[in-house]
Amino acid sequence: MTRLFAFLSVFALLTACGEQVVDETRIADLGEFRLGHNIVIASKMQRVPASRTATEEEWVTALTQAFDDRFARYQGNQLYHFGISVEGYILAPPGVPVVAAPKSAVVLNVTIWDDAEARKLNEEPHQLLIFESLDEGLGVGSGYTSTAEEQLANLAFNASRELEKWLSNKQEELGWFNLKPGTEPSKDLTDPTAASEESITDTVLPADDTDPVVATSELLEDG
Repeated sequence: MTRLFAFLSVFALLTACGEQVVDETRIADLGEFRLGHNIVIASKMQRVPASRTATEEEWVTALTQAFDDRFARYQGNQLYHFGISVEGYILAPPGVPVVAAPKSAVVLNVTIWDDAEARKLNEEPHQLLIFESLDEGLGVGSGYTSTAEEQLANLAFNASRELEKWLSNKQEELGWFNLKPGTEPSKDLTDPTAASEESITDTVLPADDTDPVVATSELLEDG
């Protein structure tokens, strides 16, 4: 896991410069997916010491809104729930010019619930390591050009996009969101009750024994 974080931090350094243009009108193949509960918790998150500070409420608000905005586009016939935990983060402070400055990043644990079957689709939380999008070039980090709120919003947007990509891959590989036998297209989805918010929250556990602060700190050391 440590080598993975180190590799990703170097990869981000090499690819972060230049404007990233994504066609947000594109809808991924998520089968019959429709979002029910969207539970984000940040009560156990850890901050890299050099990072700017963002509160638990700020993280929950930004991520919840970003996931709602992106996944509201999917109006399938079956409900699925998100259980997402913020594990660790860094909001880049001003770096040293010329030398590559730190980048913002956040580590999330993700669990997907199938409402109709009242079960988790992934038994172990899936971990996402999210980097901010940069266009200032290698010599200037977002600590010089963005506020903490802007960095957080950037990460939340990218987190929603990466989650969408992962879910699309799971649909392609495993058919997570295929229409279930006997499911009526006219099924009323206005009252998601099979999985409670409490049950979803209780299952958002660390994906492994990696310390989020130690892992995320490598973003400073390597970039």
